[in-house]
Amino acid sequence: MKRTIITVVGKDTVGIIARVCTYLAENGINILDISQTIVQGYFNMMMIVDTAGMEKPFGDMAEEIAALGEKIGVVIKCQKEEIFDKMHRI
Repeated sequence: MKRTIITVVGKDTVGIIARVCTYLAENGINILDISQTIVQGYFNMMMIVDTAGMEKPFGDMAEEIAALGEKIGVVIKCQKEEIFDKMHRI
């Protein structure tokens, strides 16, 4: 399993979860856990996904999903789990 942390932040609009999940499904990425909240009109989502079934390089996926975020008006960031863990241990 290759776990990745994906965060999505921005103004709430219709279809954010649908667009992100559609991209993930089309690229063979399985959602393991998901949490989302909306606070005073701002959308925040954190996902833990398994990228083991993904055929493209991680960097390409991270760029594409960030571009999708720009298109739908949110910021999407991806980090491999091991990097995320090391950053938050300091």
